[in-house]
Amino acid sequence: MHYYTYDGSFEGLLSVIFEVYEHKAWPDKIDKQGQEQPGIFASSHHVLTDEAKAARVWNGLQKKLSESACTDLYKTYLWEQPGFEMLIFRYVELVFASKTNIEENFAEDCVRHISQISKQIFREKHRMEAFIRFQKTEDGLFYATISPDFNVLPLLKTHFQKRYADQAWLIYDVKRRYGLHYDLENVSFICLEEATVHAKTGASPANILSEKEPLYEMLWQTYFDHVNIPERKNKKLHLRHMPVRYWKYLTEKQARLQ
Repeated sequence: MHYYTYDGSFEGLLSVIFEVYEHKAWPDKIDKQGQEQPGIFASSHHVLTDEAKAARVWNGLQKKLSESACTDLYKTYLWEQPGFEMLIFRYVELVFASKTNIEENFAEDCVRHISQISKQIFREKHRMEAFIRFQKTEDGLFYATISPDFNVLPLLKTHFQKRYADQAWLIYDVKRRYGLHYDLENVSFICLEEATVHAKTGASPANILSEKEPLYEMLWQTYFDHVNIPERKNKKLHLRHMPVRYWKYLTEKQARLQ
């Protein structure tokens, strides 16, 4: 049995796939380093990330797949659920073994599964774009926290860079402990040694916020209350479009400020 480990990056996973084909040693399991639990008859092989090898695999896939299909593979990596590495490998294996395009070959489990994952990731990305609420800090940075079910932060870059191009902002994923920062020119990923946010509630410390931030929050809550029509209240529909797990990051769902 062959177990491969990698550093957890997408390029690292592509490097594993390159090694598999180079040595003709097909994997029984692929895991992020530190998570592997090989059996007594299994051999574990750690693959170092190689940008050149990863690029060769990715370029090969781009020649055989559409742009949307390649994006779906990346979304499967962001999905993060157990076994996603082997799912991606099975898909890649099918791509390279087929003479025809396999993107709509839903008779294959891996094709059907990745298509379903892509829809899940799209819904989570769409919800993050709708539910993110910024707070202004004393130094003028607009700060927001998220804790999505899937690692969709990389997919939010284009949307927020275009929508908030005139202000510096930081979107921080408290679950994965990294953020997306825009400095009015460039967007970059950053890691903080200690997140300045409450891990459970998503609240920012009051001492880093602008003194006007409570007023803005109160105005937003007042507006939300006034546009809400009690006679047309539909709790079931409301929960379907705005699940409870997102409420802790929504200004309109917090305790009313006096």
